[in-house]
Amino acid sequence: MTQTYWLEHAWLGDHVEPDVTVEVRDGRIAAVREGTPAPPPGAEVLRGLTLPGLANTHSHAFHRALRATVQVGSGTFWTWREVMYRIADHLTPDTYHALARAVYAEMALAGITAVGEFHYVHHAPGGTPYADPNAMGEALIAAAHDAGLRITLLDTVYLSSGFGLPPNSHQLRFSDGTADAWAERCSVLKDRDHVRIGAAVHSVRAVPADQLATVVRWVEERGTPLHVHLSEQTAENDACREAHGRTPTQLLADHGVLGPRTTGVHNTHLTDEDIRLIGGSGTGTCMCPTTERDLADGIGPAAALQKAGSPLSLGSDSHAVIDLLEEARAMELDERLRSRTRGHWTAAALLRAASADGHAALGWDGAGTLEAGSLADFTTIALDSVRTAGPLPRFGAETAVFAATAADVRHTVVGGRHVVRDGVHTLVPDVPTALADAVEALRTPARTS
Repeated sequence: MTQTYWLEHAWLGDHVEPDVTVEVRDGRIAAVREGTPAPPPGAEVLRGLTLPGLANTHSHAFHRALRATVQVGSGTFWTWREVMYRIADHLTPDTYHALARAVYAEMALAGITAVGEFHYVHHAPGGTPYADPNAMGEALIAAAHDAGLRITLLDTVYLSSGFGLPPNSHQLRFSDGTADAWAERCSVLKDRDHVRIGAAVHSVRAVPADQLATVVRWVEERGTPLHVHLSEQTAENDACREAHGRTPTQLLADHGVLGPRTTGVHNTHLTDEDIRLIGGSGTGTCMCPTTERDLADGIGPAAALQKAGSPLSLGSDSHAVIDLLEEARAMELDERLRSRTRGHWTAAALLRAASADGHAALGWDGAGTLEAGSLADFTTIALDSVRTAGPLPRFGAETAVFAATAADVRHTVVGGRHVVRDGVHTLVPDVPTALADAVEALRTPARTS
């Protein structure tokens, strides 16, 4: 079956083209025809600017329950983490599915078609495995399906609370005990049409150095992506130097973790040698600017990392907001604040980080572009809202990155199927209520315990 879409304006990687017809067959783009001023008979008409689907490279779905409530008072990343643990304590497979379904639906409304879920809440509180040891991961996979998104489940190794320390009471449900036990459990998880299974090292503080080789071997045998939180906090850098006499980046390099399959998330507090190791190994960098500023983490050296050879992608991480256009804009604007100069990335380069390069980091080959053979995943931004009206259409990429927000998304198509049509989710009709109900289900036990 062939579906036809007529795009009023389309971003084709390096320019905006008007009057583009896209034919879709079996979930992939079969043809892209420029210069078709009238929609072909039976074509779905997408008014505005159509972009490739956006890839949210780094997500912790349950953090969405913290939105706004953690903005009261002062503190640091470490005090925020205690609040996060209290939410994690109340997750079950059912409540996590309900929350993640609503969160992924919110992502679809923001033009996101693929999400990388950095998943470490594996077991019941206290660390007892569920009858299905992957019940929590399967809940996330089902949630993505129900919300119409592709997911890369980055099943995460989390074994300690710090260098040489056992997991604390909150972290017991994160831990499999050893990397071998982690590998045995997550080897049961399988790729599906909308699913890729990857791996993650939570951080150098949470995975002892002598366990890293097991994770690397598992990734190499399966050819999957590997992600790792890297140098998000200076306290972790200091503790790693004290324990190992080197930075987290150097420790990962020594144990074979860095490389083209690997993406470091945050990569904030790096030495010049760290940047050289990351870029020289082809290790990617996922920047999460809205979370990094929300948690007062700092501004990572994204421009220097890319110059050194590290591909850039973007994530919404803690979901203080879910808006990949804002993530793209913030990466450039943060670099302007740091350097006091403008124009470090073109709008086209920022859109690539939010689309094609994000998909590559998640193991979705042939995605994130509007060209024949690519997955038929795309999203349409209105060019007539109060934020986007005025600029000429040929400046559509600049408008999308530097003016538009998630609220300007009108359509999201995944595999040729409308997941969002005219600003309404087709599978989760009332996303705000779904979010409110799912968050309330987690807060209620916290109030009564």
